[in-house]
Amino acid sequence: SQESPATSALAQTPPMGWNSWNKFACNVSEQLIREMADAIVASGMKDAGYQYVNIDDCWQVSRDANGNIVADSGRFPSGMKALADYVHGKGLKLGIYTDAGRATCEKRPGTYNHEVQDAKIYAEWGIDYVKVDWCNSQGLDPEVQYAKVRDALAEAGRPIVFSICDWGVKAPWRWGPKTGNLWRTTGDISDKYG
Repeated sequence: SQESPATSALAQTPPMGWNSWNKFACNVSEQLIREMADAIVASGMKDAGYQYVNIDDCWQVSRDANGNIVADSGRFPSGMKALADYVHGKGLKLGIYTDAGRATCEKRPGTYNHEVQDAKIYAEWGIDYVKVDWCNSQGLDPEVQYAKVRDALAEAGRPIVFSICDWGVKAPWRWGPKTGNLWRTTGDISDKYG
């Protein structure tokens, strides 16, 4: 079995890349992600070390009858595997978003009780990075929930960078090093200055 994210050689330095949330929020699509991959290469950012093109919340719409996570076919008509292949063809890596709770911050399906299933699907798609948020997690312990995600990713069959996004709940700097590759310590930041 593969090493756990916390002990792997992944993300030995802070991962450099782009995330859709601050600019586009829920307005994500296959076209947008392809354009961003193209722009990272054309602008010289890839040559400067930027590797990740990360899709944040709202790419997913439901779970099918077998509990598999379903991407929005209207926004991602070619599917996530084809999108990962495109991004990889540019020499870049594709990231995706989920939530350790029952639903994402935008009320899409979370990974709670689907950790293993989701990790395997992400590996099949060719995902290289997963950001795991902390919305809709009432009554859950982040140290416990994120360990479930860690273990699922370790068994998924593909190296996937694990980004813990619990906003500093329960001091992730204490347990994060044995759980994920990186962790957030605050809530969202934005370009608003007052």
